[in-house]
Amino acid sequence: MKLYPLFADLSRRAVLVVGGGVVAERKAAALLAAGAQVTVGASALTPQLQRLARQGRIAHRAGEFSPAWLEYAWLVVAATDDRALNARVAELAGLRRVFVNVVDDAELSSFHVPAVIDRAPLVVAISSGGAAPMLARLVRERLETLLDHSLGPLAQLAARLRKRIRRRHPDLAARRRFYTELFSGPVAALLRKGQPEQAALAAEQALRAAPAGQAGSVVLVGAGPGDAGLLTLRGLRALNEADVILHDRLVSAEVLELARRDAERIEVGKQAGNHHSTQDEIHALLLEHALAGRRVVRLKGGDPFVFGRGGEELEFLRGHGIPYEVVPGITAALACAAHAGVPLTHRDHAQSVRFVTAHCRESLDTLDWPALAQERQTLAVYMGVAGLDSLRERLLAHGRAATTPFALIENGSRPDQRVVTGTLANLPERALAHAVRSPALLILGEVAALAGRLAWFGAPPLGESVPAPQHLRPLRTTQINREPVRRRA
Repeated sequence: MKLYPLFADLSRRAVLVVGGGVVAERKAAALLAAGAQVTVGASALTPQLQRLARQGRIAHRAGEFSPAWLEYAWLVVAATDDRALNARVAELAGLRRVFVNVVDDAELSSFHVPAVIDRAPLVVAISSGGAAPMLARLVRERLETLLDHSLGPLAQLAARLRKRIRRRHPDLAARRRFYTELFSGPVAALLRKGQPEQAALAAEQALRAAPAGQAGSVVLVGAGPGDAGLLTLRGLRALNEADVILHDRLVSAEVLELARRDAERIEVGKQAGNHHSTQDEIHALLLEHALAGRRVVRLKGGDPFVFGRGGEELEFLRGHGIPYEVVPGITAALACAAHAGVPLTHRDHAQSVRFVTAHCRESLDTLDWPALAQERQTLAVYMGVAGLDSLRERLLAHGRAATTPFALIENGSRPDQRVVTGTLANLPERALAHAVRSPALLILGEVAALAGRLAWFGAPPLGESVPAPQHLRPLRTTQINREPVRRRA
C-alpha cells in the first residue's frame, strides 16, 4: 500500500488554495463542503470565486504567491498552471511540515485527493496513488451504482442509537449480530423505500426486544486455490460476518485480507510431515468457539468437500448440536487445470476425470490401480511431490503408457504459478529438475498435451515439449448451416 488512507477533519481549520482558476474553484468548493476555512491566493479569481469572496465564504489574498500565505494552514492545495510555482509551494509547505496537494502532479504531492462516493456520513474514497486518476473515477462510477443512497440515513440512524446499542448488547459478538440485522434487515429495507419514520420505529422495536441467546455457528468455506478473485460472493459474506476464522496453511494471504479486520485468525494448517494441528484439535477449536456464541468460519483451500475433511467436521458438529452450513469453493483440480489451459475432459481426448489423493504410501495402497491406468481419462492427483516415484511405478505396472503426457502445476492460479510438462516415463525427474514444491497438482492424461498449446496464464510451461498423441484430432471448426429452420406446425 503506497499511501496511508486518511480522512481529515477540516472543520474550522485553515486551508490554503494557491491559484484562482477553474481548478482552484472546484477544490475550494469541496473544501468548503467539508467545513474548512478556505483562503484562496491568486492575482485574479473566477467569477464564482469572486462571489464567494464577496459573501465572506472564502478569504482572498491578492497578488503573487508569498511564503507568508502558508502561516496557520493545515493543508495546502497548489492549483496553478505554473509547474515551477507549484513546485515552490510544495517545497515551502514541506519545510513547514504542511501536507500539500499539487493538482495533477503526484510527484510533488504529499497527499492525494481521492475520487469520492458521498453517502454522508458514510464516505467511500478511491485513490490510485496518482498513477491513474481516470481509473479511480471509473471505479467510483461503478460503485455509485452499487451503493444505495439510503446508506447515509442508515448510518445516521445507527449513530443516534449507538450508545443505547452498546448498553443493550455489551457482548461484542451479540452487538455485531444486532448491527448485521440492522444494516441488512427490515430497517434498511424501509429506508430504501423512503420510509424513515417507519424505519426508526422498527429500529426501536428491535432494540427493545430481548437479546437473543448466544447461539454460535460454523460455516465451512472453500477459499479456492489461492487467487482471491475466485472466492465466491457467499464466501466473502461469511468472512465479513466471522468472529473467528480457522484457516488452512494453503489459504492465501490475499483471501485472508478480505476478512473482517477484527476477526480472530487461527492457522490450523496441516502439512506433510509437519502437522501443526491434528483433526481432533481442529474439532475442539470449532466446538470451543461455537459454544462461546461466536460465528466461526472454517476456511479451507479449494473446496471443503474435495479432500478437505469437510464431511468429518460436519459429522462432529452435528454430533454436538452446532448449527452449520457449507459454502463451496473452486477446488484445486478445476482451478489449476483452467489456469494451465488444460481441459479436464475433452470429447476427443478424455471422457472421464478422476480426482485422486495420494499423500503417502499407505494411501497409494488403497487405490484401484487397474482402473486408474486406463487410457482416455484424466487423473487429477492431489499429492505431495515426494510420491511421484511410486505413482509412476504403479501406473506403468498396470498398463498406463510411458508416453502419457502430464502437467504438474505449482501454485496454480497464483502470480507465481509454474507448469512443468513431460511424460509419465520421466515424471519424477522433471519435477526434481525444476524443484517443484507444494502446493502442486498433477494432471495426467491425454489432455495434458494441450498445456503448451492452450496456456494463457503466467509463464509458459517448463520442460520438454510433449507432442499430442497420434489419435488426437486437430480442433474442429464449426460450420454454420445457413438453410432456414423449418418448424413443425
